Amino acid sequence: MSSLQDQLLKAGLIDPKKAKQAQKEQRKQTKMQHKSKEILESEAKIAAQQARDEKLERDRKLNAERDAIAHKKAIEAQIRQLITLNKQSRENGDIAYNFTDNQKIKKVMVSATIQKRLINGQLAIAKLGESYELVPSQIANKIIARDASFIVSQVAQTLNTPTDDDPYADFQIPDDLMW
Repeated sequence: MSSLQDQLLKAGLIDPKKAKQAQKEQRKQTKMQHKSKEILESEAKIAAQQARDEKLERDRKLNAERDAIAHKKAIEAQIRQLITLNKQSRENGDIAYNFTDNQKIKKVMVSATIQKRLINGQLAIAKLGESYELVPSQIANKIIARDASFIVSQVAQTLNTPTDDDPYADFQIPDDLMW
């Protein structure tokens, strides 16, 4: 069978120029469809790649947040363990030792020896939940290296050597001085 175009030419309904022109236009349309299909495919590939990149970036951010939270929890667990393993007993003291916590004055009942150790900087007060524990200053320094917010009160250890120009060098500080 011959094509419709050949039949129309034989019947004399169309002339050969118009037939060639129609063929050219048909080829142009098929080329345009093919090109537009390629463009659509490449646009779809680019959009898919962008979506993958955005998802990867979002996943990286979420993983970084999760890692930061896990790291913070691990540090808090280490600090809690340091405090619980190294806490000192208060020996049911009868002396109130005052310190500040979040701009509020708090007090802990301690014995005279514990009070001297606190004043000399050998002990520090650490906050564990809602309670306060006494820890050695070396442990307090380790806790401060991880997170300083757990140490509530620590006196810096200083040598009690007066300087030459100190006008109060001749006067002793009373042992029972409390603030």
